[in-house]
Amino acid sequence: MLENIKMVVFDMAGTTVDEQNVVYKTLHKALNVYGVEVDLNTVLRIGAGKEKHQAIKDVLAEFKPNKLSESEPIFEAFKKMLDEAYETLEVKPVKGVERVLLNLRQKGIIVVLNTGYNRQVAEKLLEKLMWDKNVHYDMLVTASDVEKGRPHPEMIQKAMKAFDITDSTVVLKAGDSAIDIEEGKNANCGVTIGVLSGAQTREQLEEQNPNYILLSLNELV
Repeated sequence: MLENIKMVVFDMAGTTVDEQNVVYKTLHKALNVYGVEVDLNTVLRIGAGKEKHQAIKDVLAEFKPNKLSESEPIFEAFKKMLDEAYETLEVKPVKGVERVLLNLRQKGIIVVLNTGYNRQVAEKLLEKLMWDKNVHYDMLVTASDVEKGRPHPEMIQKAMKAFDITDSTVVLKAGDSAIDIEEGKNANCGVTIGVLSGAQTREQLEEQNPNYILLSLNELV
């Protein structure tokens, strides 16, 4: 599946990074604090892979449209709660993924990490992992670096432009949510992959018809 691939774009949480779903658990907690009584599976179904303020808006639109005006304070509470959670959280790579990143870069394939997190959160994760730019990855693109979040392909397009790649068929996109796959398809990536190491089920990933569904990126090797 790596034939002719020049760039891979990997999602972070649940795809390359094992952070025990703390982001969505915290998002769920923030919604509950503000009286939005939805379960964690619902938050994952609606919000997985999205920029997190947008995820809150989408949950509210479906379950509490009368509370849409509260999305900003809920988001602010979420960010504060997440900062507190990260202080003690043990963050580690999804098993085998660090080796995958190093192997891909050794083969001359560009490794891009992209995420629905903002840059501050994403960099904090990378710091905890002790992953270094130009060693483990070539570029980080976050939701706060673009105007349009997933499923819009702007993050992938930004990475392609940075490395002068004009042919999207040489790009592989992988993630643990359906919206990752949708993002890859919207960018016309040559290969899209869903992984089962994170937020969503095989059935949820299959809705976007990825080229492959793997247990984790470790199988990419």
